[in-house]
Amino acid sequence: MTARLILICHGSTDAVRKFAFPADEPLDEQGRTTAAAIAAQLPGADRCWTSPELRTRQTAEALNLEATVQPALHECAYGAWTGENFHDVRARDPQGVAAWLSDPAATPHGGESIQSLMQRVAEWLAGEQTHHQQSIVVTHPTVIRAAIVHVIEGTPQSFWRIDVAPLSLTRFSGTNGRWNLVSTGTYG
Repeated sequence: MTARLILICHGSTDAVRKFAFPADEPLDEQGRTTAAAIAAQLPGADRCWTSPELRTRQTAEALNLEATVQPALHECAYGAWTGENFHDVRARDPQGVAAWLSDPAATPHGGESIQSLMQRVAEWLAGEQTHHQQSIVVTHPTVIRAAIVHVIEGTPQSFWRIDVAPLSLTRFSGTNGRWNLVSTGTYG
């Protein structure tokens, strides 16, 4: 049987608008309103997941999804950079940011590496195919990027070549232990 997985990026937040490394911030008003407006367009699902962060749980609520928190879907841990504007961090620590953007194993912020994030997401994806026919997941751009890289068997460096907009959808289908990227896009 073919499993279907829809990954939805959380709605907009102040951190998204300010180009900041996210903390556990809530949705902004536009994020909440836009999510509520597309809720009726979502297909049904056998199971819904959300990451533990407030913005994803609020997005799932605005989408009228009864989602279970899945810790494996949590945002990348940014350590000392959490809550700070990207441009400010780059001005203060240009070598650290350059290392982080070029080396998937780097952790100049003291948090989680992109390589660790991608491994965590790959492990979660490996187990998800056996559980449900259709699942909806509300999570973060980093988790969705990691999932796409894993599914298309891209290089870790390709992680930075994928843009994931608030409330965008990424669809996978899978069978026999293999996922395929079906589509990416937004409602509109």
